[in-house]
Amino acid sequence: MAKPAQGGNYRGSIRDFPDFDPSQDAEALYTAMKGFGSDKEAILELITSRSNRQRQEITQSYKSLYGKDLIADLKYELTGKFERLIVGLMRPLAYCDAKEIKDAISGIGTDEKCLIEILASRTNEQIHQLVAAYKDAYERDLESDILGDTSGHFQKMLVVLLQGTREKDDVVSEDLVQQDVQDLYEAGELKWGTDEAQFIYILGNRSKQHLRLGMFQKKTYGCLPGVVPRIPFHWWHRRAPSAPTQRLALILLDSGLHSSSIINGITQPSTEVPVPPSCWRVRSSESLLQKFLLLLCVIWALGYLVSLSDSVFDEYLKTTGKPIEASIRGELSGDFEKLMLAVVKCIRSTPEYFAERLFKSMKGLGTRDNTLIRIMVSRSELDMLDIREIFRTKYEKSLYSMIKNDTSGEYKKALLKLCGGDDDAAGQFFPEAAQVAYQMWELSAVSRVELKGTVRPADDFNPDADAKALRKAMKGLGTDEATIIDIITHRSNAQRQQIRQTFKSHFGRDLMADLKSEISGDLARLILGLMMPPAHYDAKQLKKAMEGAGTDEKALIEILATRTNAEIRAINEAYKEDYHKSLEDALSSDTSGHFRRVLVSLATGNREEGGEDRDQAREDAQEIADTPSGDKTSLETRFMTVLCTRSYPHLRRVFQEFIKMTNYDVEHVIKKEMSGDVRDAFVAIVQSVKNRPLFFADKLYRSMKGAGTDEKTLTRVMVSRSEIDLLNIRREFIEKYDKSLHHAIESDTSGDFLKALLALCGGED
Repeated sequence: MAKPAQGGNYRGSIRDFPDFDPSQDAEALYTAMKGFGSDKEAILELITSRSNRQRQEITQSYKSLYGKDLIADLKYELTGKFERLIVGLMRPLAYCDAKEIKDAISGIGTDEKCLIEILASRTNEQIHQLVAAYKDAYERDLESDILGDTSGHFQKMLVVLLQGTREKDDVVSEDLVQQDVQDLYEAGELKWGTDEAQFIYILGNRSKQHLRLGMFQKKTYGCLPGVVPRIPFHWWHRRAPSAPTQRLALILLDSGLHSSSIINGITQPSTEVPVPPSCWRVRSSESLLQKFLLLLCVIWALGYLVSLSDSVFDEYLKTTGKPIEASIRGELSGDFEKLMLAVVKCIRSTPEYFAERLFKSMKGLGTRDNTLIRIMVSRSELDMLDIREIFRTKYEKSLYSMIKNDTSGEYKKALLKLCGGDDDAAGQFFPEAAQVAYQMWELSAVSRVELKGTVRPADDFNPDADAKALRKAMKGLGTDEATIIDIITHRSNAQRQQIRQTFKSHFGRDLMADLKSEISGDLARLILGLMMPPAHYDAKQLKKAMEGAGTDEKALIEILATRTNAEIRAINEAYKEDYHKSLEDALSSDTSGHFRRVLVSLATGNREEGGEDRDQAREDAQEIADTPSGDKTSLETRFMTVLCTRSYPHLRRVFQEFIKMTNYDVEHVIKKEMSGDVRDAFVAIVQSVKNRPLFFADKLYRSMKGAGTDEKTLTRVMVSRSEIDLLNIRREFIEKYDKSLHHAIESDTSGDFLKALLALCGGED
């Protein structure tokens, strides 16, 4: 493969060694392997600190000086995983890929995961070099060997990828985007069966930009002809550090226009973002190049109206209501499905794909060393820093620490060298990852995710017919649970209240009382919960959490930390009406200490509702950052003042500023410095502010994880979120846990309870 560029934007962890002398290194390696035993420490230290290009020079010098093959000597002297890693590093990258593929298709069986990983992730140039290296090393045609060892649509897609002819990133045609979306939709969702050829053609040939990002559509807006400047996301943030200059990426040309982004495809199109005058100020400390860029952007803004067109993936989601991955899972199967999902993941983010692969290689019992070695070798000079950043942000632990805990000996030492060093203390972002986290908050501040429930008002709703059907289902011997489930899970809460009223008017009976007498257990809790108005349901859950011996602190936290002001006030009214006692008094009598203060504060429903105040956010971040470690009472008080009173948009900015100031994520500080129910409450608030659907996805996952099921939590979340954001929760669930919520429910529950939950879930992802 071509030598990776090692300029200012280089994202590998291994760089060219300064003052490199290949003859001296060759001599050092010879000495390390001479005589009885080998100096493995010297070998790993030298090889892991040289770039691949330099290692090839060492190999040549070794042969010239000693007439011996360095790789053969290393194989002889080293053993096991350490030998595979070191020898892999010594091969040119294309030859390393060729060796991996040869091993994957040799002998009995095929390592499909290896084929998928390599061919789905490499660029056109890397594929061409791989094919040539395979031919040179084994005197065989790679395509012919792939054809001989695979079959079906999996084979066809591998062959397409093997051509290395993916279109180059260029200006996206909106018409072609629409056509591709329609073709994919008709090939899968709208078709009886699946037209796999369309998926292969579009996902195997279209440019990543076209599929993932969208591009600038240039429209004349003045008299300045020229070329629209393209400034990549990572380049902009690393070259132009000031927030005003960064925010030039969101230029609002006038109040009647939507904002556009010069950060290719990062923000959602058509998101209205006002750009304050401060964006146009330049700090004196900024470089001449940065000032030039600022001037360039001003000229560009005067001369052009730039709009970010949607990509195929964006448009597919809008058209079908589901991400492309969901359709692939639903329409394809087996290795072909896995390959197409890998292709989509690499199109979206190659570093994220490899971060996920590395995590899975070390997750659970045992280590998939072949995968671990292959990725660490192949990405160390390409994008290891990006992989590390994403790994840390996504899994809340560093790649370094996971390798350290999962491997041993010289093998571990060599992997840690490739990783790039221990710059991630517990709960802390290393500086570059902190900047990535900061940028993620920047972007989330301008993106608006539409929240969607899975239960919607029924069309042609007839409360009279529903009331009669429910009465019939419960009349006489036996109960028609299927009818009850079908009606109640497919009506909105407002419609259910109409059914209750109609039931009483028609039959002089209380529908809730009849349901209680006819159904029982988990199904009864679910159905009766759905029949209650949301505020009364939450009030009842809070009451139950405080009844009897002991308190269900998790339920109290879940409800009070995630509801809006309006929802909290409605809960207060419902609680007073149903139990003739104020919610505050109930909380005060059943909890104590700082936890009680937190809950009472949340239960007032007086959280600020304005937008963010940047100056105040910096002050708030400084306030909680300045608390001395170990001063638990002061820390809890300061956090409560901020977390329980500030608006959600403002808290997002506070978290962002906290990362910027400390390199720490506020959630990790809470987990590290606090304990017990107060910690759990603050963590819940933070997670809800960051991503409420993800918070509930985690709750659902934990309710079904391991032996036994927490039916109360499962029911509470499914009932309370079904009309608010359960569709978003489903998407977060499958994204994080690699299985659908539908599948998890199906695997963990049974009977009519299962049927009712699946109806609320609303579909298989």
